[in-house]
Amino acid sequence: MDSENKQRCQTALYEEEVLARSTGFANSQGYGGMNQESLNPRKDQIQDSQASRILAQLHDKQLLIVNSRRRNGLILYKRHHAEFAGPGAAVGGVFDLDCQRVLPVGNLSLITPESPDERQRAYLIRRQWINLTKKITEKSVPLERAQMILNQFDNYFDSETIAQLPDEAFALLVGVLPHTIGKVRNTADRVDVIET
Repeated sequence: MDSENKQRCQTALYEEEVLARSTGFANSQGYGGMNQESLNPRKDQIQDSQASRILAQLHDKQLLIVNSRRRNGLILYKRHHAEFAGPGAAVGGVFDLDCQRVLPVGNLSLITPESPDERQRAYLIRRQWINLTKKITEKSVPLERAQMILNQFDNYFDSETIAQLPDEAFALLVGVLPHTIGKVRNTADRVDVIET
């Protein structure tokens, strides 16, 4: 019973935090709530335009594949969570009709599958990315989940790319509050400074 109350309280706190940031978080990319220096306004417009095009393609049931020859990916914001589709993963089709916004990660490149085998491989790879995130969410301690998702992205993307991703994106991927991600990021920054 206590765990149910704790979960409701965390959900309410999360919704309150998101509403407090809604002025910036409501755009199609989710960049508004970032603590980092703001991006070049022209770059923001290009990224917003790219995100809008991708979202339209997903809502049109187009099946696309995240280019496996690049370090890139796509965070798909759903109603109550987010999913990461990394290189080789399928996006769109009937699976992402409920997608509310997208966040390109890295130098995103989406390609159209050319054969049924290519589509099948892409579905399997998408499932692998989902299973990777699922393993992280099985950890009961929120700080552990936050640390693990940040470690996964650190192992794959450069620090500049990760710095551009808002805390909310990571939080929705592993079911923690955005301030939990921020806390882990701040701790990691302090550790990096001490080590150098």
